[in-house]
Amino acid sequence: MAEKQVSGTTDGKPIRCRAAVARAPGEPLVIEEVMVAPPKAHEVRIKIICTSLCYSDITFWKMKDPPGSFPRIFGHEAIGMVESVGDSVDEVTEGDIVIPQFLAQCRECAVCTSNKSNLCAKFPFEMSLWMHRDRTSRFTDLKGQTLHHFLFISAFSEYTVVDITHITKLDAEIPPNRACLLSCGVSTGVGAAWRAANVDEDSTVAIFGLGVIGLAVAEGARLRGAKQIIGVDTNTEKYEIGKTFGITDFVNPTNCQDKSLAEVINEMTDGGADYCFECVGLTNLMHEAFACCRKGWGKTIVLGVEKPGTQLSLNSLVILHSGKTLMGSLFGGFKPKTDIPVLAKSYMDRELQLDDFVTHEMKFDDINRAFNLLMEGKCLRCVIWMDK
Repeated sequence: MAEKQVSGTTDGKPIRCRAAVARAPGEPLVIEEVMVAPPKAHEVRIKIICTSLCYSDITFWKMKDPPGSFPRIFGHEAIGMVESVGDSVDEVTEGDIVIPQFLAQCRECAVCTSNKSNLCAKFPFEMSLWMHRDRTSRFTDLKGQTLHHFLFISAFSEYTVVDITHITKLDAEIPPNRACLLSCGVSTGVGAAWRAANVDEDSTVAIFGLGVIGLAVAEGARLRGAKQIIGVDTNTEKYEIGKTFGITDFVNPTNCQDKSLAEVINEMTDGGADYCFECVGLTNLMHEAFACCRKGWGKTIVLGVEKPGTQLSLNSLVILHSGKTLMGSLFGGFKPKTDIPVLAKSYMDRELQLDDFVTHEMKFDDINRAFNLLMEGKCLRCVIWMDK
């Protein structure tokens, strides 16, 4: 449980603190002192309690071309405490425990006031380097150089500034090293099962890629009562891990012998899975997932992030004749401010599993080790404590 503390001495002033700065693509992060400006109107400055490393951080850290950009402060899964607020902020106050999330929810636009989508029209998702409203940064290094934001959050800093539309207030009782997972990966996976696909009881599910998002899809499908949850991954060790989250069957696509992956899945499900989820971000896997879903009503949900500009090609007659649905989903279709508290309560009520997603915890100084562990496939989520 995070203790509620209020500083007051830094309100309205720049804060000098430590951040892990990416200076060049693929190079180790540099922990250095930076300046964090006070929040402007509709903004909140947060003291990060802990953050967790998501593979999207690594994807864009490696990226040499736009939307890759440097110097930059990465990190987008986190939990923190409100240090100060700008004008026109009445949703949170100093000392509140909050989760920042990359997807905005303004609660005012036609989308946010409907139940049809979670893609806020007033503050649409984009790979921006800046704050959402005025297109400037709140970070500079000690030489005055501007440091770019990442996904409107930049959690690899002891303090960060986030627009109020990207902040969800939480009950302080939830452990921060579990709550931070709800910023991105777990919410995306569970949301994809509950909202985007709307998995129903006794259905069949196939999940392509058993990282955190894929395992979270399994967890969501398990909670929805799916009767068969097939995990597809080239790492056979993921089967044992997946059983914890409801995986009932496992397929290693490199061991299908003379059959295609679609043939194997279709045989296992007697005609194809009701719901398929692509959780890696590879176009060939998106094709495989679509081929594995049932004709007539099968849904394929794309959650993985491919390289910008990558094209996905499908046979138009297959689309017409199969009756299948192919769709993408950001944040699993969840509305952050509405649904994150629901997931937090589900965890506190011992329904939603979060504990087994965390395989490592370490201090901020070891953040480059966390990058290495995730790239080597040796961890699911590594929680990084800012003060430990």
